[in-house]
Amino acid sequence: MADKDTKAVQTDSSGEFSAEQINYVYENRRYVGRKETIAYVMFDMAQSININKYSGRFVNNILQIDFSLQQLATFINGIWDIINDIFTGAIVDKTRTRWGKFKPYLIGLGIPGTMGAIIYWLMPLFFPQTGPKDLNKFLMYLILAVVREGVDTFRGIAQTGMLATITPHPVDRTRLITIANFASSFLGEKLPEQIMTLLLDLIGNGIIKSETKSITQIYTSLFVSMGVITSIISGAFSLYFFFVTRERVLQSVKKPSVMQGIKSILNNKPILLLTLSQTLSGLSVGGGKQDYFIDVLNFATLAAFTGLPGSIVHPISYSLVPWFRRKFSSRTLYILGAYIGDILMVPVFFVGAIGGKKNGLYKKIIPMAIALTVWETVFMLFYGVRKVIPSELYNEAMDYCEWKNGYRTEAMTSVAKGLATKLASLFSNMVQLQIKKLIKYDQTLYISGKQQSDDTKFGLFAMFTIVPFATTSLGIIPMLFYDLGGEKRERMYAELLARRAEMSQSATSGSAEDLERLAEMQMKVGEKNKKKEL
Repeated sequence: MADKDTKAVQTDSSGEFSAEQINYVYENRRYVGRKETIAYVMFDMAQSININKYSGRFVNNILQIDFSLQQLATFINGIWDIINDIFTGAIVDKTRTRWGKFKPYLIGLGIPGTMGAIIYWLMPLFFPQTGPKDLNKFLMYLILAVVREGVDTFRGIAQTGMLATITPHPVDRTRLITIANFASSFLGEKLPEQIMTLLLDLIGNGIIKSETKSITQIYTSLFVSMGVITSIISGAFSLYFFFVTRERVLQSVKKPSVMQGIKSILNNKPILLLTLSQTLSGLSVGGGKQDYFIDVLNFATLAAFTGLPGSIVHPISYSLVPWFRRKFSSRTLYILGAYIGDILMVPVFFVGAIGGKKNGLYKKIIPMAIALTVWETVFMLFYGVRKVIPSELYNEAMDYCEWKNGYRTEAMTSVAKGLATKLASLFSNMVQLQIKKLIKYDQTLYISGKQQSDDTKFGLFAMFTIVPFATTSLGIIPMLFYDLGGEKRERMYAELLARRAEMSQSATSGSAEDLERLAEMQMKVGEKNKKKEL
């Protein structure tokens, strides 16, 4: 493959690329084999084999950590997150081993990360019958959050970098992401949360009950058992992928310094725009669908019924991704995928608000089921785009970094991007908890079988529908300036093809002279592209 690619990327005397070389970006090349693709599907499933969408309810109503203490924990963990992100990114970017740059962290921290998740779900057993302001419980919750944050930072940075280097070709990457999302959706990736939703309804409506256990004990057993089981399965699937996969994009010979890592972020326009967009979107404040379905409608399984027509559209949305890619720019697809859900939720709010707080339609199952079914069906048309395009834009931004600077800084870029998003989320999470306090949400009512007030219920409905749209739309503005597409994107990949072929030849020869020359070329290429960027 190296000889073939090397021959294909020779330029003429003027330095221009041929039509064949420019069209390289559109070729259907495959680097990832069947076994690795299956492992990638398992890994993609692992991201959804959990009950994390109920983690907020777990902390609020089962473990019962006071809202004010949660805000304190969020603030402390946020500061720690900022500190450990910076040095973690620098460490990962300087890593060079025979197994790769990212793989050692993914395998080494796989089991500790899973153990941290298991302990998290077991906490109600460690502190039975304790109130929301119990300090011993809070301290363990805080310590566990800080430790898990440190481990998850290494794993998250390495995981993002691995997915950006698993294949050097954009079409192969898009194919892999699409297949994984499409296949895992049919293999039960959402089965745990669907089972959890059904069981919560059966317990909440008195169908599941026990002569020997209180309703509090039943809820606790459900959350603990489901949390532990899904953590083990998800961890095993991820670990298998980490063992099977390998990095195919060669890293630069010289390790980039911290300043070069920072520089690569500042001169990476695609990453800056993506980061700014996600940061502004991260300021979105809202409540979860689960709070509304459980605390207002008392019908958590309604999500399954409203999603039935959408489940038919869901697989079709992945088959539409190549068509969307041909017809629309990356910028347009990103905006559609990221914001269409919040936009479509606006008419749902106005339907539910009919009748006011006391007798509004938002409290009635049938009219809201119809409104949410329409929302879910239209939203699912863009679900494939929503899942594939953001990942691919990030991977392209990493290729842009290599093209412009001569080296890749996946870790530091991931840190910068994640840090901005985390700071925004830190703010929004604290505001969300404050809003719950303002609407007088009572943490103790759920497990006692009692109802929230009408004012609280309407507040939860607004937090689910109109509030997210009102607080997230600013994220659209930065993406209006995203321009990595068309001729610029084509030339970038043509030049990367030529450069990677030379890197492969030099690495194969192994001579000190070739490696030194290659290292010099990599570090000088940034200066060249500063003066000649399309």
